[in-house]
Amino acid sequence: MSGKKRASPGADEEKNPLEGVELGDDDAKKLQAVQKQIERVDLLIERHSQEKLLPVYERRREVTKAIPKFWPVALVNHGLLSFQTQHNVDRNALSYLEDLWVTRDPKEPRCFTLEFYFKSNPYFTDTVLKKEYKYVAPPAAANEKPDADGLTPSMLDFSWERDVKPSANKINWKDPENALTKLHPRVEDEDEESDMPAEAGSFFNFFEIVSDPFDIGTTIANEIFPSATDYFLGNIPGDELDSEDESEDDDDDDDAEEIDLEKPKSKKPRQG
Repeated sequence: MSGKKRASPGADEEKNPLEGVELGDDDAKKLQAVQKQIERVDLLIERHSQEKLLPVYERRREVTKAIPKFWPVALVNHGLLSFQTQHNVDRNALSYLEDLWVTRDPKEPRCFTLEFYFKSNPYFTDTVLKKEYKYVAPPAAANEKPDADGLTPSMLDFSWERDVKPSANKINWKDPENALTKLHPRVEDEDEESDMPAEAGSFFNFFEIVSDPFDIGTTIANEIFPSATDYFLGNIPGDELDSEDESEDDDDDDDAEEIDLEKPKSKKPRQG
């Protein structure tokens, strides 16, 4: 009796119907055209949204000015900013922050200026620290004419890396020898191919150095500022850093007393 030949493993498995799908040139062009329309509408919605939100943000601004340490708490309750302000002295300096404002470019709302308003403090004489992300139109935009909505082809081809230029602003330190950016400088990585610093240093390097490798500016403008109340109250899920991951060694040489910037407890409304 002849033996039955055993099928090799997987021989009975059906071919994956999603493999080898090809996109024709005509369909690719149609998809690209539709995608451009989506991006155009998204930009118009963003511009309209910023216009409608501005008066609401202004009303919130008046309310938060009466709340002690609203903005310092909102900032450090974000995981990235908590990591960037690991030095005790940075948090002490931030505790003097009274107001934070984002001014959007009316023509290019994806670009903005951050304005940090400080009350008198022992660290610097500036009452306002700014960081601008300026829109620099590409050369091709010189001969473009805006459409009925004020949009140009270059706006639809916007690239943050190519079209945005961050600013650097020197802080007027009261004691230059003990400037926070000097005590805790940003240390570049020895690997020339690395775009990230080996050591972030003081948070205030953000103002004095042009580059923003940690995307602090966009995080504040696009995440923290719109949802500042939730960050202040600690109502943003999944955005807390494990306290065990935060370095304690960096604070050993900070003489300033630690400022409590933990999230406040929200009070439940009384039942009538």
